[in-house]
Formats: sequence, structure tokens, C-alpha cells
Amino acid sequence: MAMDMAAFGRFARTFQAGEMIFSEFEPGDTFYLIQSGRVELVKIIGDIEKTLDILQPSEMFGEMAILENSPRSATAIALDTVKVLEFNRQNFEILMLGNPQIALKLLKMFTKRIYDSKRRFMILTLDDDQAKVADVFLMLDESNPTIDKTTERREFKTTVDDIAHWAGMSVAQARALIDHFVNQRRMELYNGKIVVKNINDFSRFVASRRKKV
Repeated sequence: MAMDMAAFGRFARTFQAGEMIFSEFEPGDTFYLIQSGRVELVKIIGDIEKTLDILQPSEMFGEMAILENSPRSATAIALDTVKVLEFNRQNFEILMLGNPQIALKLLKMFTKRIYDSKRRFMILTLDDDQAKVADVFLMLDESNPTIDKTTERREFKTTVDDIAHWAGMSVAQARALIDHFVNQRRMELYNGKIVVKNINDFSRFVASRRKKV
């Protein structure tokens, strides 16, 4: 997101590597826009701590506290020395009213971040690890409008490391599961590219594994 944020330098904060920015379940009335460094979002699911995302500069986090007046849904930890702009309700309103162009871009970012967070949480709540991997590819298919969807075959420019990150598992686990799909002839693995032969097959498979609520 290319925005001129120079006027908001007074909202700048710095966190050191390993420092907790906020904790899951605590009340919150601020959100953050990363200027430099990386931020890891983690969540306790059952008894296991899962990585939800690793955010990069220009990305936003903590916005649900502003939008829903709800407790923090995850813990945010600085992976590097992280510089952010910190907004609360009051200066957020100033930002939105004072610069409509920035306001529009932030609202679009809010929409995308909410979708991404909820979609990735859906993956992590699956009990079946094969289904988690398959659901990652469904998420990638949903979020990429440039993918050719005239056939059931899908080519994704992604890596095993990426799939492991999104599925909340180790690279070794993800590779073993992808190899299993390859052996079943449901997937093909290339350097920098993974092919799903029938995306509808994956959709049916994940639907059969998702708990009905």
C-alpha cells in the first residue's frame, strides 16, 4: 500500500525483536501499520500455539479492536526491530476525516485483512492435516483473480514452505502431505510451482472434513 504517512510521524512506535506488542484476549483500542520489520501473529488453538501470519512492512494488524470493539483475537510479536504507526479511535477518526484518499485505501485494506484472517483461521480449525493442505490451495484459488478457472486444473506459483506457513505446520509435515497427494496423482510438484489436478476434488475433500456447526 503506497501512502504518504509522513504527517503521522507523531504516532510512530518501535518494538524490539521478541517484544510482545499485544496479547490474545486482552482488550485493545489500537491498531498498527508496519513501517519496517516483521510481526508474527500467533493464536492458541486447543493446547497448541499456531502461527496465523507473518506480516511485512505496509501491512496492518490489530484492526478488529477498532472495528468490533472486541478483545485481541491473537498475540502479536515483533520478529525484528519493528517500527509502526499506532492508531487509536481518536486519531483514526482524524486520519479518516482529514484524508479521504488514505481513508479509502485503509478501508479496502481492512476488508481484505478481515477476509484473510477469517479464511486462514478456517484452515487452522480443520483437524485433518491433509484437509489443511488442501484448504490452503482452495484459499489461494479464491484469492487470485488471475488464475485460469476455465478448467479444474490449477497452477499455483508457491512453495512447500509457503504451504507449511499457511497450514500452521512444519515444512517437513507439509512436504510429506504434498508428496502423498503427488503419489495419489492429485498434485504435481515443480520448482516454484505446485499443480492441483482437480480443484473441485479438493473442495469436496475439505468440505467432507470440516465440522458442521
